[in-house]
Amino acid sequence: MTDTDEGAPQADARKPATAPSAWRRVYLMARPRATRANAFALLLAALLGFAIATQVRQTQAQGLEDLRQDELVRILDDVTQNGARLDDEITELQSTRDGLVDSDASSPEAIAAAQERADTLGILAGTERATGPGIRLRIVDHDDEITAAALLDAVQELRDAGAEAMQIGDVRVVASTWFRDTDTGVEVDGARLEAPYELIVIGDPQTMSSAMEIPGGVSESVRSKGGEVTITEFTSINVEALHSDSSPRYARPVPEPTDGSN
Repeated sequence: MTDTDEGAPQADARKPATAPSAWRRVYLMARPRATRANAFALLLAALLGFAIATQVRQTQAQGLEDLRQDELVRILDDVTQNGARLDDEITELQSTRDGLVDSDASSPEAIAAAQERADTLGILAGTERATGPGIRLRIVDHDDEITAAALLDAVQELRDAGAEAMQIGDVRVVASTWFRDTDTGVEVDGARLEAPYELIVIGDPQTMSSAMEIPGGVSESVRSKGGEVTITEFTSINVEALHSDSSPRYARPVPEPTDGSN
C-alpha cells in the first residue's frame, strides 16, 4: 500500500467529524440567550401587544355598547315613540293637504289650517303661551361655578332632545336668545338671572330627562362643579313667558317668482 493510499482513508475519516461540528456552531449562534437585552425586548413586545388589544377593545366598545341595558331599552322606546308620533303627524298632514286641495281659500279647512300654522309659528317665535307635557329642570349653584355657557349647553341639549317651547326664569327662550356672564350672575336676553336657575320645557318628558342624564351631559357637568340638578316630569306644564315681537331690521321675505322668470 502506498503513502497515497494510506492518506486517503485518513482524509475520509476526518470529513464526518467536521460537518457536525459546523452545525453545532450554527446552533449555538442561533440559540436564544437569556440576556438583559432579550428580556427587555420580550417585555416591550408583551406591552405592545397588551396596548393593541386594549385599544381594539375600547374601539369596539364605543357607541351604544358602553350603555347599560336600561339605557338601551329607554333609547329604543324613545325611538319607537318618536316613530309613531311622526307617522301620526304624516297622516294628519296628508289629511290636511287633501282637504285644502279640495277646497278654496275661504273654506273652513283652509282657515283652520292657516290658524294652526299661525299658532305653531307663534309658539316657535315665543309670542304665544304654550302648554303640554314637559319637564322642570332646576339647577342649584352652590359655588358660583355655573356659567352662561353651562346654561346654554342645557338649552342646546334640550333642543336636541325635541324641546318645543322653553323658558328660563321669566325669559322665553327662542332662536335669538343669548346668554352672558356678569358679576352678579347670568344675563339672558338682557334679563339678569340668579341661581337657582329653573327651566320649564315642553316636549317629551322621558326623552328630555334621559338627555340630561347621559354620561358627560348636562347633569354630570353641573355636579362636577358642585351644583345640583333636579328634573321633574309633568304630563302637563305651562310656558307662560313671552318674547317681545320685534320686526326684523334687514331681513325680508323672498318674493315669489313670477311666471316666466328663472
